[in-house]
Amino acid sequence: MNFCCRLLMVQSMVLWTLLYSGIVGAQNVDATIKICAACHGDDGNSQAPGIPKLAGRDPNYIVRELKDFSAGKRKSDIMAPVIAGVDPNQFKDLAVYFGKQVPSSDKITDPKAAANGKKVYLDGDEEKGLPACAGCHEPSGAGNSRFPRLAGQHKEYLVSQLNKFKSDFHTNDSARLMRETTKRMSDAQINDVSEYLSGL
Repeated sequence: MNFCCRLLMVQSMVLWTLLYSGIVGAQNVDATIKICAACHGDDGNSQAPGIPKLAGRDPNYIVRELKDFSAGKRKSDIMAPVIAGVDPNQFKDLAVYFGKQVPSSDKITDPKAAANGKKVYLDGDEEKGLPACAGCHEPSGAGNSRFPRLAGQHKEYLVSQLNKFKSDFHTNDSARLMRETTKRMSDAQINDVSEYLSGL
């Protein structure tokens, strides 16, 4: 079992323990922040490649995602039991806390892939009818209230999420925008765009 798997197992055990002890459902938002930080990091920059960084994301976007998790519109075996114990009235405070944290970047490990990914991200692929990712997520990757920050996000997480949209596992995208877009991306393009974004 590799480090990431062990880390996720430990984090899941901690979350389940806190959930059933009633701490997750507590009204104190500081206690809930600590629960979130167990996976996402105190500063919103998670250390596990499969767990997203929340630092720097627009608070309005974070709130919308939390509501989608709560309503079952966005699926996650890790988030489902946790969000069930969180008071929806805390969503805004949680979003503001993580949104104001300073985001970090990962190190690019494949410069050639990153260069290819940059072109797709900024210009799209006209032959495939693939729009530029930057049109929604901003040229800097900073995102906004409708579309998440992608700059500096873990490559592994980005690849996973893009593939989940491509396979229709995720269905909470407005007007099927992400599902239709990712279906036009090759596996190589998904890898390259993710490599590029991780280093921003």
